[in-house]
Amino acid sequence: MSEESKIPGHYFVLSLLKNIFSRTLRASNNVPRHVGFIMDGNRRWARKNDIEVKDGHEAGFHSMSRILELCYEAGVDTATVFAFSIENFKRSKYEVDSLMDLAQRRIKQITENGELTDKYGIRVRVIGDISLLDKDVLLDIQHATERTKNNTRATLNICFPYTGREEVVHSMKDVITENYSPSEINEDLIDSHLYTGGLPPLDLLIRTSGVSRLSDFMIWQGSKKGVRIELLDCLWPEFGPLRMGWILLKFAFRKSYSNSKEVIDEDYEEEEEEEESVDKKKYI
Repeated sequence: MSEESKIPGHYFVLSLLKNIFSRTLRASNNVPRHVGFIMDGNRRWARKNDIEVKDGHEAGFHSMSRILELCYEAGVDTATVFAFSIENFKRSKYEVDSLMDLAQRRIKQITENGELTDKYGIRVRVIGDISLLDKDVLLDIQHATERTKNNTRATLNICFPYTGREEVVHSMKDVITENYSPSEINEDLIDSHLYTGGLPPLDLLIRTSGVSRLSDFMIWQGSKKGVRIELLDCLWPEFGPLRMGWILLKFAFRKSYSNSKEVIDEDYEEEEEEEESVDKKKYI
């Protein structure tokens, strides 16, 4: 137990402050609607703390739960988490089996115990090439999606197993099978056939572990203008609500400033148009 946790009322005060912070952000209407997470660093964190890799992934799950809770309380509509890459199948059988077991247990935990889904009205979606998964894993996924399908407040996309390139290929195959003519194929059509089609566009992408690459995650969505990318020099289990709160605060400030600047620019353009109109009348 940490020294802070021994302070009387410590958890109550933290919870109260988190609620006030979340409500303030939500009221600002400047919260990102869609946040993506590359949850990197679980294995390095395990080695750093001299524990088994599977325990590092367990710690990563608990970090994810706390981060998602803050996001949904603050008004985030959609969160997309990179849980398992198709490339991860190249790891040792022991680690792959551990990740599959962890995923099954946590998907059950999230949906059956209602830790997030019932409290925040979250619909769970597992996206990616699920044909690569074992039958028992698929049954748990089916149960999770069926149980939460009527939740409409927010969405949690669990990318498992997933790569951004496979997602683009999946979208193109769907477009081709629906027999669109070449003239009808455009970015919007491809976008609508991605796994995230129909959801709010990505606003904020966060990666931990001090690595400055996207690792084939949401490469189509993340390349669009206006997407904020935060690369953090900490391992995923070390990433907590405090840092997430600071990122949300920065995003809200930038969006608020951007909106006010657009209004100023629009007013300036209108004034210029009025002046041009007056000048033209002088010569009529």
